Amino acid sequence: MPTDPLAWETRERRVAYSCPGFEIVNESVRLPDGTETEFDYLSEPASVCVLPFTPAGDVVCIEEWRQAVSRINRGLPVGGVEPDDDDLEAAARRELAEETGYEAEGLETLVTVEPANGIADTLVHFFVAQGCRPTAEQQLDHNESIRPIELSLEALTDAVADGEIRDGRTVLALSYYQLFDAAYSRSKTE
Repeated sequence: MPTDPLAWETRERRVAYSCPGFEIVNESVRLPDGTETEFDYLSEPASVCVLPFTPAGDVVCIEEWRQAVSRINRGLPVGGVEPDDDDLEAAARRELAEETGYEAEGLETLVTVEPANGIADTLVHFFVAQGCRPTAEQQLDHNESIRPIELSLEALTDAVADGEIRDGRTVLALSYYQLFDAAYSRSKTE
């Protein structure tokens, strides 16, 4: 039983729709005032997003066709955590290699977020990768159309600021990095 007076009580849970990559979950819930109602949300496995820097300081980005918005999306390597991944860092390294053909010398955790927790249980783990170099061919999934590109951090930031890049994971990774991680790194060297 929930203990906080704001908590909802889940009475019953069922998967209303399932497909590769996500499910739509339907729950019968009791609200704090005693009202019984239904709540639907998207459920998907945790994912990783990588902000990868080359030794020269450029960012390894991807251009990918996104059917839901019918356009090429420019952003960062992102993908779901898979059962064979030993941990989140392994998932981040795998996704970086699969989508770009690059490998990182080092990887650090940036932040973990719930980007849409009003409608989804999505959990995204963000990483910053340093020393990224192309080492192999991409290993794309059957439904991925991806082209890796390198952009300067300034060009990436400008594309986000201008609204050219609208991918939420990329915007969040870059914003968090610019606000906190980069500032923290600068303060350690001063």
